[in-house]
Amino acid sequence: MDVKVIGAGVSGLSTGIRLLQAGFNVTIITDKLSPETVSDTAAAWWYPFLAEPLEKTNRWSSETFDELIRLMSEEGVDCITMRLGREYLVEECESPGWSDDIHHFRILDESEIADGYSFGWEIEAPVIEMHLYMPWLKSRFEGLGGTIEIREVGSIEDIEEAIVVNCTGIGARELCGDDSVIPVRGQIIYIEQDPGFGRFDQQPETLTYTIPRRDVTVLGGTAQKGDWELEARDEDTEYILGKCEALWPELDRNKIVGVGVGLRPSRYEVRLESEEIGGKLVIHNYGHGGAGVTLSWGCADEVVSMLTSWC
Repeated sequence: MDVKVIGAGVSGLSTGIRLLQAGFNVTIITDKLSPETVSDTAAAWWYPFLAEPLEKTNRWSSETFDELIRLMSEEGVDCITMRLGREYLVEECESPGWSDDIHHFRILDESEIADGYSFGWEIEAPVIEMHLYMPWLKSRFEGLGGTIEIREVGSIEDIEEAIVVNCTGIGARELCGDDSVIPVRGQIIYIEQDPGFGRFDQQPETLTYTIPRRDVTVLGGTAQKGDWELEARDEDTEYILGKCEALWPELDRNKIVGVGVGLRPSRYEVRLESEEIGGKLVIHNYGHGGAGVTLSWGCADEVVSMLTSWC
């Protein structure tokens, strides 16, 4: 059975791979490939961020966690590494719903909490180097027999196949007329310095992170709703550095090697549902906010489950 997937970001490629593994014939239609997708600029620390509803995103993120570990340990995908990270909070709260599903989670001792905060936890989670992971996903997709068409899609009704999976991210705003999809602009900085462990404040209004990869550490960030600007802004760079220096005083500005900007495809909740459009079965898989990588495999498995149930 033939399936067309629209979009070749991390969601589209992961979904395409899962559909191929389930026995479907899959073609991805996209006007952008890596390194031109939003996914390529993702800081890509596994962590559910700006994604609802929690009862579903907690499950999808836990399923993705397990798959990333499997890819790293069983398939030798070396652009996925495990790193420790500490999340700092201003008030004590319950542990997140996914905390029992990961290998390492503990509440921080008082002596480990950064100045200005009163609570926090430590986790060990995958860090994904997207400039390597995205080409790996594309290679895996094509190696399984998938094909890619480079073209724009003006309307879902223009696609001939009877089954379509919509993984267009921010593009769903125009393709589906979904005004609830809005950009949340993220600016990041790359620095050739390792902080030892990641440091995080994941509240949107004070968003701060230092994500150590093998090559660089990714510093962030911003969460600017409704901002479409793709050029880096000096004032945002200074804002990010000031926040990161508060959590990581040893940060050396002389080791900065670059900046990046991406637009998170935010929505009040992830849209993972089916509908009929022009006689076609359309499964929508978009609106992952700041958790596209974190939700990718869990959502891909859900698409396959929905489609096999329909068939």
